[in-house]
Amino acid sequence: MDLGISGRTAIVCGGSAGLGRATALALAREGVRVVIAARDPERLRSAADEIADETGAEILPISADVATEAGRAALLAACPAPDILVNNAGGPPPGDFRAWSRDDWMKAIDANMLSAIFLIQATLDGMIERRFGRVVNITSHMVKQPAAILGLSNGARAGLTGFVGGLARDVARHNVTLNNVLPGQFDTDRLRSNHARFAQASDGDVETLRERSMAQIPARRFGDPAEFGDMCAFLCGARAGYVTGQNILLDGGQFPGLL
Repeated sequence: MDLGISGRTAIVCGGSAGLGRATALALAREGVRVVIAARDPERLRSAADEIADETGAEILPISADVATEAGRAALLAACPAPDILVNNAGGPPPGDFRAWSRDDWMKAIDANMLSAIFLIQATLDGMIERRFGRVVNITSHMVKQPAAILGLSNGARAGLTGFVGGLARDVARHNVTLNNVLPGQFDTDRLRSNHARFAQASDGDVETLRERSMAQIPARRFGDPAEFGDMCAFLCGARAGYVTGQNILLDGGQFPGLL
């Protein structure tokens, strides 16, 4: 399917690896000029080169931490008027809420709530003026199925979800959409490192832990990041203009509810 966005410009945060990279690749395949942001310059450059070589699209890497004001400023200086914005930031570490300080909470909120809001704030009016805009926020399935150990992530991402829910209805008439995509367990470096950490903490075996995790997913496998990237690309497309204010869950059927 031609998504109708060839020639558009996108910002993809966290675009050097994992789900962000998969999204940047999917958009590049559609002929989108993609600005990818991440903190690790070497990994970022490698991802940009690989995506450009595979797709022929223009990929601009910007080394920036979008959880900071300086990082967002650098990103917006390179791309002040994107047609597409994909917000994405790594989640805070798991733990016990009794041990979390105000500083821990503020870091989580800065990374997983405010960074997205400030980038939306900086780019949305331009999208409205041009009568086209797509914002996709990569959050987490834990927004719908929270776990106490991930309370920092649950809390910050739920705040972003509430903000987006109201704003999406306010700007839909301008052909500007805002949606959240909620990944479950996808086979990324982050998932593998989390499994390794959990296995070490419990004196267990990593492979056994992975098999146990997959057994809890009705699809009986982890997600392929390419599947996630394709869904995000569709939501960024011209043909998805009637989808807005939604929380789209990609978890292999793991969430047991209807809504």
